[in-house]
Amino acid sequence: MRGLNLDHVSAFTEVVRLGSFSAAASHLNLTQPAISQQIGQLEKRLGVHLLERVARRATPTAAGSELLDHAARINGAVASLLDGLARFTSGEVGRVRLGTGATAAIFRLPPMLRSLRRKLPELEITIATGNTSDVVKAVQDNALDIGLVTLPAGGRGLEVTPVLDDEFVAVTARDGVALPQRVTPAVMASRPVIMFEPGGQTRVIADQWFFNGGVELKPKMALGSVEAIKRLVEAGLGCAILPAVAVREAGDRANLVMRPLSPRLYRKLAIVIRRDKVLHLGLRETIRALKSLPKAP
Repeated sequence: MRGLNLDHVSAFTEVVRLGSFSAAASHLNLTQPAISQQIGQLEKRLGVHLLERVARRATPTAAGSELLDHAARINGAVASLLDGLARFTSGEVGRVRLGTGATAAIFRLPPMLRSLRRKLPELEITIATGNTSDVVKAVQDNALDIGLVTLPAGGRGLEVTPVLDDEFVAVTARDGVALPQRVTPAVMASRPVIMFEPGGQTRVIADQWFFNGGVELKPKMALGSVEAIKRLVEAGLGCAILPAVAVREAGDRANLVMRPLSPRLYRKLAIVIRRDKVLHLGLRETIRALKSLPKAP
């Protein structure tokens, strides 16, 4: 098969997939004569007719069908080869700029990043934290490659893929403000509550939970850090609504009591990325790792 042009094979598969030379030319950003020339050269190289017209649609001949079967394996082999070679070129493995919220960065990402580093030790990863709106804008502006954000989120030219539901729980100190086994909005509002500061999706979701329960909450304090909120709760200054994943460490379990909310409260985390983003090996593996995040703490 010396001298076989893979671009010609690709042109042939596009003609078969789309059913016409003109459609394939448009998809590949080529002229129709250029596509016809590539197919002609491929037929000449292989010594067989590959296409025929049936009801004004280009369809493969028997020889063309045989080539089509092999073309998929050829493309797979080439993709595998390029991925393998990418491990030896920093430009292909590349750099991944990931944006997310502070809670996800602290409690969700470390195990994933450890696994990713073992798989691709040469991959450079930078993490930026911010609210959903900030991360989404940075992804749109190509200042970040990918974001892990709280829904709702979206924008022109972005692909949004939900990956997991993050449950919220009520949290209090073991010797602090007492909470019943199931905590309603009315029950929570009757206690001193420490909330996330306004402006982020996490605060919006919690506020909506209280609103749906017919309660107008006036928090005693509002902070931007989940760790700071936990320390204040531990000190007996109030209770809080936090992602369950943020209260999973042994020290937290020893000092804090978690109670389920009624009704249950979740935030949905999603991947956001530009639709036109070139997915090099490192970015593809990062997306795969984010989609594999554990669903529970």
